[in-house]
Amino acid sequence: MKRRFAALAAVLLAAPFLPVRADEGRSERERVENAGRVMQAILDIPDEIPQNLIDKARCVVVMPSVLKAAFVFGGAYGRGVMVCRSGKNFEGKWGAPTMMALEGASFGFQIGGEATDFVILIMNDNGAHSLLKSKVKLGADASAAAGPVGRTASADTDAYMRAEMLTYCRARGLFAGISLEGSTLRPDNNANYNLYGKSLTPAEIVVEAKVPPPPSAKDLLERLQTNSPKLD
Repeated sequence: MKRRFAALAAVLLAAPFLPVRADEGRSERERVENAGRVMQAILDIPDEIPQNLIDKARCVVVMPSVLKAAFVFGGAYGRGVMVCRSGKNFEGKWGAPTMMALEGASFGFQIGGEATDFVILIMNDNGAHSLLKSKVKLGADASAAAGPVGRTASADTDAYMRAEMLTYCRARGLFAGISLEGSTLRPDNNANYNLYGKSLTPAEIVVEAKVPPPPSAKDLLERLQTNSPKLD
């Protein structure tokens, strides 16, 4: 009888916490879904990121709906996801997302009160591996440039050829390349834990493929795979 009472008491004490645990990861799933919507909107407009750059990119970072309020009251801070082509050489299909955070003083521009989306193309293996290991300061630890706009825009200038990362923003319905030098990109390990339910390094998610993509990444990965199925 005492054992039964103890077991019942344990269940009742744990009950208030069960809804919270069941809800863990919801904001991360929403972040991944929002990143899919941003990428879909950008790829649906022909005069956006040059196709040859998407085809050369090893990874894509998407930071949806960064607001100016975050700049004013808490410093610049955006949360998003990075998806990469699978395999050690980043030549395969687009794989499971790893969560990322973008931090900086001002991101180099004023955006008013509008929500702004950021898209960053990671153009070579070194840039991808750097982000998978630790935080990277754009312009210092990794070369970065404002990306060219227009599907037929020339992307073979020295600045674009040397850049490890090409950066873009979308605000007020307008899309443009933008300098993010001085900002920092880093893995968001707590968010990865919430999304996948266990501790995983970004390399384990992206390179070693120890977990399958979550259902929330379906639209993002399908659109990237359709638009750019393999490394050019």
